[in-house]
Amino acid sequence: MTQVSGIWLEDKAAQALLGALDAEGYEAYFVGGCVRNALLHLPVKDIDIATNARPQAVIKAAKALGFKPVPTGIDHGTVTVVGNGSVLEVTSFRKDVETDGRHAVVAFSDSLQDDAARRDFRMNALYADRSGAVTDPTGGLADIAARKICFVGAPDERIREDYLRIVRLFRFAAQLGFGAQGIDPRAAEASARLSYGLRHISIERQTAEMLKLLGSGALLGTLDVMHDTGVLARILSGASLPVLRRFVGFDERDPVARLAALAIYSSKMPLRLSKKEQRLFETLRRFAWSTQSGEALAYQTDAATARKALFVRAALMGGAADVSGLEAAAGQRFPLVAKDLPHLSGQALGDALRRAEAAWLASGFTLSRTELLDEE
Repeated sequence: MTQVSGIWLEDKAAQALLGALDAEGYEAYFVGGCVRNALLHLPVKDIDIATNARPQAVIKAAKALGFKPVPTGIDHGTVTVVGNGSVLEVTSFRKDVETDGRHAVVAFSDSLQDDAARRDFRMNALYADRSGAVTDPTGGLADIAARKICFVGAPDERIREDYLRIVRLFRFAAQLGFGAQGIDPRAAEASARLSYGLRHISIERQTAEMLKLLGSGALLGTLDVMHDTGVLARILSGASLPVLRRFVGFDERDPVARLAALAIYSSKMPLRLSKKEQRLFETLRRFAWSTQSGEALAYQTDAATARKALFVRAALMGGAADVSGLEAAAGQRFPLVAKDLPHLSGQALGDALRRAEAAWLASGFTLSRTELLDEE
């Protein structure tokens, strides 16, 4: 019997809840990413629990323990349980009744086999009891040993249930460090055939998966397979793998910066970023095509942003990047203030300060206050 271990397994809230459900005669297991990551010796961030107890029974057990149950997805069987500083996602065993590639109609089940059959990948259909003993109904243990990502059952069926699973296939390959060689050929072939279905998936869901993928270590080989299957073009037309490859060579892991390098030739950015992410994306792309100095950008933004921007430009042009003066530039202070130009006001004052600052930046911060006033 395979066992998992780790601090996460000793989580007091999880152990208490599993014990309470067990005492009521229910089955309850740790499931999915926590079990998978423990077997791969990767950090466990989230704890998910699967049980044949229905949501109302989970809520009752949680309240009896003094925990707070939140019906976050109760129509689909999910209750978030908060207690002892932990957040647990508890979902009742389910089976799919009907799917359309985006949403599923589910029914509760008493069978762990039913629950496993509706999961995406075999490595995500691993269950562990309170002691860490693993139940493997689909063959996920063999996949983890081989560092392979395979769909549960027929790949075409799993993808048609939720087309986002195409992107998740590649994201997991990169994020878990499996790389291109970890992608099951049958899964890749099915993804190529069914990639048209990504048009049914919201931009927000695609964006979340792509940013996770772009922040991963085993990125480049995985993206090569995405390109060869046509999946990458479905998500990001005009993507440039050569530019990204050079950018990654600078050892920069920021996913938005990597996206800026990958999409450097794209006329339209189809992913939906947060406002902060969008500002960084636009700053990096704009700088890459400009003649602005890195020092000027560091002064206007910060050294970290300028560093990323210089790397994107160097990746685009195929050259080197000198980032040695960015910290000093970021700490510069413009020598003039409004009271230095008492004869001006309103728009005229603003225009004069902008001209002076532009001249100061063009000089590499060398023009003094006196020299700037003389020019005005």
